[in-house]
Amino acid sequence: MKQNTPPKRTDNLWIGLMIGNSRLHWALFVDNTLNSAWDTDHLSESDMQQLAKTNTLPLSPSSSRPIFLSPNLPITLVLASVVPSQTKLWQTYPNVRLITLNHIPIHGIYPTLGIDRALALHGAGKKWGFPILVIDAGTALTFTGADHQQRLVGGAILPGLSLQFTSLGQKTGQLPLLETSLINVLPPRFAMNTPEAIQSGVIYTLLAGIKDFIQSWLSLFPESKIAITGGDSDLLKTHLQTQFPEIAAQVILENNLIFLGMEKILFGNN
Repeated sequence: MKQNTPPKRTDNLWIGLMIGNSRLHWALFVDNTLNSAWDTDHLSESDMQQLAKTNTLPLSPSSSRPIFLSPNLPITLVLASVVPSQTKLWQTYPNVRLITLNHIPIHGIYPTLGIDRALALHGAGKKWGFPILVIDAGTALTFTGADHQQRLVGGAILPGLSLQFTSLGQKTGQLPLLETSLINVLPPRFAMNTPEAIQSGVIYTLLAGIKDFIQSWLSLFPESKIAITGGDSDLLKTHLQTQFPEIAAQVILENNLIFLGMEKILFGNN
């Protein structure tokens, strides 16, 4: 297992940035304490150039547009990314620490494993112990597991809830484009209109798939904890509770697993 010395920092204030496929995920820390977390759209290249020039970062939990911190406020940006083109742009920032797979103390990591999956797995394992299974309900829905020896067992990737809706809405001639917010209650399984038929097909197969993966994992590691994270995690955990309450009761909801992983990398794994 390759493992570099993790990036060091001395400032009390730091911001974690996870560059995802669809959005930027932010977290503000004071030392190893999470203060707040929020998401924004990807910033334009001109915005990032301005950030680099002024040594500032966007701090905008309640606004869709970035609000820049004072240039006089020293801050460290701790960066991880699954979008290589964005990674290159953000590395122009003058006080950036890049976290890569080489910093993750999970054995058996393969070179193309997403850094978001690795960080979430590491954060969950250090919080609840190994073995651990992490379900990340983001743009893609992923399953990632590690055993008692903190060795990667493997996982799976499939299109997430929003991506499935988008694919049907954009790649077909007559099907409507739906939003995940429409599924605040479970639709009828055998629907009598097109929007509910799409909702039914997507949500019930996703829930059944999640149940199947959890049961398979627990057959290998009966004492394992299971955590779910990501943008659709609240919704999926709620509907999992309705459909399969015994399974849902074993799933821990934690939306900041990636940042917990970052914090463990920076401050040690004890």
